[in-house]
Amino acid sequence: MKIAVLPNLDKRGCVETVEKLGDFLKEQQIEAYLPDNMLNPKYIPISEDELYKVADIIISIGGDGTIIRFAKKAALEGKPVLGINAGRMGFLANIEQNELGLLSKLKTGEYKIEKRMMLKITVKENDKVLGVYNALNDAVITSGFISRIIDVSAYLSGDAVNYRADGLIVSTPTGSTAYSMSAGGPIIDPVAEAVCITPICSHALSAKPIILGANTEIKLKAFSKKRTEIFLTVDGRKVCPVKPYTEIYVEKSESTVQLIRINERSFYKTLAHKFADGRSVYGERQETRGNNQSYQK
Repeated sequence: MKIAVLPNLDKRGCVETVEKLGDFLKEQQIEAYLPDNMLNPKYIPISEDELYKVADIIISIGGDGTIIRFAKKAALEGKPVLGINAGRMGFLANIEQNELGLLSKLKTGEYKIEKRMMLKITVKENDKVLGVYNALNDAVITSGFISRIIDVSAYLSGDAVNYRADGLIVSTPTGSTAYSMSAGGPIIDPVAEAVCITPICSHALSAKPIILGANTEIKLKAFSKKRTEIFLTVDGRKVCPVKPYTEIYVEKSESTVQLIRINERSFYKTLAHKFADGRSVYGERQETRGNNQSYQK
């Protein structure tokens, strides 16, 4: 078995976890790989692009943003990902940094793979494709200024639903516990196949989130009467400006993210714990920070 480790070394305790994980994988006689811009004798260095092709399993250490970034790349190669939480909420992570012993289940095959749907976002202007993006969490249209109302039209299977709001979120079930939830959207079971449209600070009391079937055809257009700049953001990354003639098509992606589950905690039990104090109750007590001296970025 070959396992690649992709850490976010800026996260609390991540360096120490990488060190312990290297020892553990060696004891299990598992080949361990690390990106070649991080030097550690416990791992085989390899370029990140090759890493996804060589490894059987990807282990990501960090917060949800880190896991999303690596999981989307792993999905292109059809490789499963296990997240170790080094962030705060950690909805996508399955184990905490103090639960590395559970990784022995990877070698024995005592784990499940949970498939998460993604969205494919296509941006067009005058029938010309400007960009295609995959989203595990969400696609968001917002103005470039705080509290500037914009007009967004969502064409759902051809029928228009119009919003006057600070913006609009189109999320997957995975993304329902992210920005959509903060904007008042519903929490959706992560293995469900659905799409949720959530307005951000709508100027109409009647504007509510809408849950759609995963195969619903969605087209978005947006403009501002005050000529406010409008942007499209995918999974927290601003990808392009939105003009009055920009058309954004959102559909279910053919690719899926595969998340490894070796911990018996259900999504709902995790949800209850995360909501208890807004932190990772399993790993938050680890306050020590790692030493980056053994790494070179």
